[in-house]
Amino acid sequence: MPGVAVNPETSKRSFASLGKRLSRYFHSHPGFSIFLLLALPLLWVGVVYFGSLGALVLQSFFHYDSYSGHIIKTFTVENYIQLLSASNLDIIFRTTAMAVAVTLASALIAFPLAYFSVRYATGRLKALLYLAVILPLWSSYIVRVYSWKLILAREGIISWFLAQLGLSGLLENILKIPGIGGPSLSMSMLGMWIVFVYIWLPYMILPIHASLERLPKSMLEASADLGARPFRTFWHVTLPLVLPGVVAGSIFTFSLTMGDFIIPGTIGNSSLFIGQAVLRYQGTAGNIPLAAALTAVPMAVMAVYLFLARSLGAFDAL
Repeated sequence: MPGVAVNPETSKRSFASLGKRLSRYFHSHPGFSIFLLLALPLLWVGVVYFGSLGALVLQSFFHYDSYSGHIIKTFTVENYIQLLSASNLDIIFRTTAMAVAVTLASALIAFPLAYFSVRYATGRLKALLYLAVILPLWSSYIVRVYSWKLILAREGIISWFLAQLGLSGLLENILKIPGIGGPSLSMSMLGMWIVFVYIWLPYMILPIHASLERLPKSMLEASADLGARPFRTFWHVTLPLVLPGVVAGSIFTFSLTMGDFIIPGTIGNSSLFIGQAVLRYQGTAGNIPLAAALTAVPMAVMAVYLFLARSLGAFDAL
């Protein structure tokens, strides 16, 4: 009513009472509290992430009319049949083989580095090693790839260094090997493999490092007390317990290699990888259904891979 003054103390007490009631309600209904906390993230994941993947899979069952340039929204498996052609199978095999090679090399390089950092490095040295691992991630991905293109070029520092050692002939012979060679390292599968390993190596080191940090020293000491030699302790104690970390790192290196199109487009020859083929089908040819079907291949491969990784406990090391 006009002219009626509101007591500030009464207003404060009412807000305090409301707050207490809400607090008691949330305390007695923890499920509702969790729902409110996760509603927005789950909505984002469910609608934006899984929704876009569902739309992608749905597009793969449509038909592209090359004559009119229109997408015919009728159900067909024609695009998946096209994936069985020799050219597409070659792309799928090449990409998968590169992903496996990069993952194996990254694991072989990352494990000794992580092991030394955890077991032997201390203080400032350990901090410097950790900084050396994550420092490349602070720079631009594109800059790092183009830097390696210059490093691997025929006039680059690697060719110059090998020439100073009198090993130019060895490099030339390696580049003549079918399948991995080329005119220069920057235009060969070998050079592409080197760049892939460099770019994704931190994603392998960090999960292995985390697994080694959680490995109890008492188990290693118990193995030594029972008379096991260092190699036997490593093979039967350390490696099985750290294997989930290796598998966790392989999830990153394998999946990132499967979907990358920048490195194959910058380093290497004209051989296509899945990412490049998807870009060409979708961008140049406008064949979105075939591009979607090709994209479903790494999705299916990674689904099987993640299932196997989960059975090995890899998610505990992430």
